Amino acid sequence: PSNKRTLRTLFRPAALPPPVLSETSPSQRKLLAYHRGKEQQEMINQLLIDRALEVYYITMDETDQDETAPPVTELPSSVRKPLKILSFQEDYFFLKKCLQSNPVVPIQQQWLRSMLAMVPQSLMEGRDRQLLTEDLLKEIVRDYEKSMQRSVLRRALIKPDIEELNKMEEEAPLPSLPLGLDFSSTWHNSYITAKNQIISTLHILHPTMKTLLDFGCTAFFNFLVVDFSSCRLKGPVDCKSFKTDASLSCSKAEDEIMSTWHQRVISLFTQSEALDGVKLDQLESFYNCVAVLMSNQLKELLQRTTEVFVKLFDPEDRSHLPLFKMDLTFDENRMEFYPSLQYLEEAILFAVDCIGQTLQNVQTIRAWLLGGTATLDAELPAHTVQWAKSTLKKCIRDNLEGPNEHFKGYVKSYGWLVDGTAEERINRFVAEQHSFDEYT
Repeated sequence: PSNKRTLRTLFRPAALPPPVLSETSPSQRKLLAYHRGKEQQEMINQLLIDRALEVYYITMDETDQDETAPPVTELPSSVRKPLKILSFQEDYFFLKKCLQSNPVVPIQQQWLRSMLAMVPQSLMEGRDRQLLTEDLLKEIVRDYEKSMQRSVLRRALIKPDIEELNKMEEEAPLPSLPLGLDFSSTWHNSYITAKNQIISTLHILHPTMKTLLDFGCTAFFNFLVVDFSSCRLKGPVDCKSFKTDASLSCSKAEDEIMSTWHQRVISLFTQSEALDGVKLDQLESFYNCVAVLMSNQLKELLQRTTEVFVKLFDPEDRSHLPLFKMDLTFDENRMEFYPSLQYLEEAILFAVDCIGQTLQNVQTIRAWLLGGTATLDAELPAHTVQWAKSTLKKCIRDNLEGPNEHFKGYVKSYGWLVDGTAEERINRFVAEQHSFDEYT
């Protein structure tokens, strides 16, 4: 029957306790955050009071302290009263100083180790790397502590909105990331790429270029296209012979160079080993490099010859100064030098032009092998020619000061005998009437 009492109707089913929820509700989180913020504010206030008490004790006179007095837990009235009457500026700076003097939480060593672990090991090895690493870590620690102090100041201390205070304290802005810079790839990768490209395209490193350079150094070491260093020992020479000697010397030098140095270079490139390691698409650039090297060697030879020739006319060193034969002539009632001083200057400058015209038709190796007409660029630089001629003109003027003075002395002493003055005086004397003694 329904009213029968059984165990099921006598004992109610056991109710389990509600499950424990690990997550807090929004209201609970809000309440916890409020209590946490309140506790932090109370802790900051207590730190401010403690710091103010320290400043108070330091500034107190030792004679006024009472050792038996109980410890002070709050600011005395003698301190509170001045604090109340302080202006906002003084109060702000005082509290700021108290906060800045408090120690900050040090940076964790694990963070520094993580930073060092991100640096490639190859950059950690080498001379003075350890000292550099220590300096960088110290800089990181200083920046961290400075940021922490600024963060504590902004959270715990409200800056009064006073215009004068803003002028007195201009806080530097926080560092920002550089804009427009791409740090996605390091310099090392680009360096390796550029290095490999230089090695593959810089033909001057090829062994054939070293052999070619040795040929030039051996052939041109003590060689000059024109050598007038012993011209003074031959005695005076006329200008025409000087020009002829310069022209013949340049011609002989060119023939000697073409029969020795140029033939050795050609025989070098007729061998298959000369192009070892040079790819087919690099032949043109390789032969261009050969042409530049040969051109530089010829230019150096011509430039060195020009400099040695100019040095012969140095007024301070007349030991190698060439001697020129010049005559003092009388023609058409005129006394003058022959050849003229201008012709002498032209004869000396002719040697510079003759040097510059030497070795200007030397074929390139590629043109010789393929039957072309291209020639090496062995022209003297314009500034070298200009320097040589201007220096020679000045040296010629300085060296001809003696002959000019000698010529002026002749003209002053005997010029009246040849310029018609003497004849005019004689004719005038004969036409006049004079006594026997005057005639005598």
